[in-house]
Amino acid sequence: MTNSDFLLKAAIKKVTEKLNEIVVEKIEEATNIAQDAPEKLKKEFEMLKDSIIEEAARMETEVSKVRNADTSVSNQDPYLSDVLKEIKDIKGKIDHLNISINNTIQ
Repeated sequence: MTNSDFLLKAAIKKVTEKLNEIVVEKIEEATNIAQDAPEKLKKEFEMLKDSIIEEAARMETEVSKVRNADTSVSNQDPYLSDVLKEIKDIKGKIDHLNISINNTIQ
């Protein structure tokens, strides 16, 4: 073999080793991300759920204040009862989704 043959084989060997090293490193990174993803999703969902519940409570309080201020007007407003029903439905859906996510993660 000539010097150029050895040089070519050495270059191929070193490039292959470096590529294998990079591939293994990226696979490890992807594995770590995949392992952390469910927990991150759960935390994000919990924050969203808490935010929705706080907003629903704020809206409910606001509606209660309006209702207490003038019960004759609030009893006549069908939109108000629709909003309260939607809030109740959303709370139920959030609870159901939370249970589903908890069951999936466990």
